[in-house]
Amino acid sequence: MTGSTPRPPRRSALLRATTAAAVAVPLCTAGWFGWRALDHSGPAGATAAPATTAAATAATTTPAPEQPSPADTAAATPLTPPVEPPPTTPATETPTPPPPAPADAATSLAGRTVLLDPGHNPGNSAHTAEINRQVDIGNTRKECDTTGTETNAGYTEAEYTLDVSRRARAILAARGAKVVLVQDGDRPWGPCIDERARAGADAHADVAVSVHGDGGPASGSGFHVIMPARVAAGKADNTTIVAPSHRLGLLLREQFHAATGEPYADYIAKDGLDTRSDLGGLNLSTVPKVFIECGNMRNSTDAKRMTDPQWRQQAAQGIADALTAFLTTQEKTEER
Repeated sequence: MTGSTPRPPRRSALLRATTAAAVAVPLCTAGWFGWRALDHSGPAGATAAPATTAAATAATTTPAPEQPSPADTAAATPLTPPVEPPPTTPATETPTPPPPAPADAATSLAGRTVLLDPGHNPGNSAHTAEINRQVDIGNTRKECDTTGTETNAGYTEAEYTLDVSRRARAILAARGAKVVLVQDGDRPWGPCIDERARAGADAHADVAVSVHGDGGPASGSGFHVIMPARVAAGKADNTTIVAPSHRLGLLLREQFHAATGEPYADYIAKDGLDTRSDLGGLNLSTVPKVFIECGNMRNSTDAKRMTDPQWRQQAAQGIADALTAFLTTQEKTEER
């Protein structure tokens, strides 16, 4: 204010104060009742109409209080209920621990040895001369190893197979098995496919599984299991393992599908099963062994699954459950 004005008569001041209070109270009170009517925590079916009636009653029966200051009015204004922040994602991936096992699961595989063969090796691409040399697989010669495939985003098959094999190892070890990995990221390249085949016998394993991801046409998806055809040629003779490997293949197809929901491959094999005689890891093995192509890494849908750590845990669960079933159930000779 830059000047002063004459003080009005006292009666006029009282009259204005009474009039202002009469107006302020219904507005504040009505505002409060109106907010309560909109609040979801209030009584069901509440509306703003009763609030207006109550405000009018309060104006006629309650003496006019002093007009609240702007600060008091702001403090009385109801606040918006807080919104819970979204959950945060951990900065680093942590493998999901295996689910609790039945009470007897800790000893169900006691005394049994399982060989897991993670396909390829993350270091193969830096050792092309070593992995390109030819080795004898009985009925032909093939490259020692290959680099494997990868997703369009660059997630390699070698990374995938090693991660899933480690997860399966944890599950099987919790059930009492001794688990041996052909390579555990501790070798610069390889090993060659003939050495991988011998690893089962070297470890005195009861059973072996080679874990892979396929590099099929981008339009195809799904998983399939590869079982050995009988090969008795040169240094190879897998006659004794063909039948038990077939049983293992059926169990692996069943358990992997149940654990992951992944469909059977629609671009290769038949009903998720394939039989081959050109894989050294099967031709030269002396223990029951199969390969599993867990999905097509060149397919966008499969790639999304295979790069998800939770899905990889499910994949490991399916592999471990199949190996457990193979080692704890009687052999069935019927075909499916």
